[in-house]
Amino acid sequence: MLPPRLLWRDPRPAPRFNRQEPVTVIVRDPGFHEPADADDCSVFWYFCRTHERPYRHEACGDGAHLIALHCREHGPENFLPDPRMLMFPAGFTPPLSEAQLTWARS
Repeated sequence: MLPPRLLWRDPRPAPRFNRQEPVTVIVRDPGFHEPADADDCSVFWYFCRTHERPYRHEACGDGAHLIALHCREHGPENFLPDPRMLMFPAGFTPPLSEAQLTWARS
């Protein structure tokens, strides 16, 4: 139902004193592992593909960040949108239709 490649970027302006550059999250990618209920994943972290290192707020590197969820067992992994993404659906690329957004919220 969702597009094969889906990105999300928070459309709210960054706080004035936050030096963090814009962050784009890879929500879905055809090459990423698709988690299933049978998976026993327990260790995750965010990995910045732009700077080729684990992502830590304001400690990854300079410039915009492209963040992917990384599973210790499976590598890059798809994940459903978190609540911030559902609260600000204008940040999706490509934009989600009403039907897609309703499916993601359910």
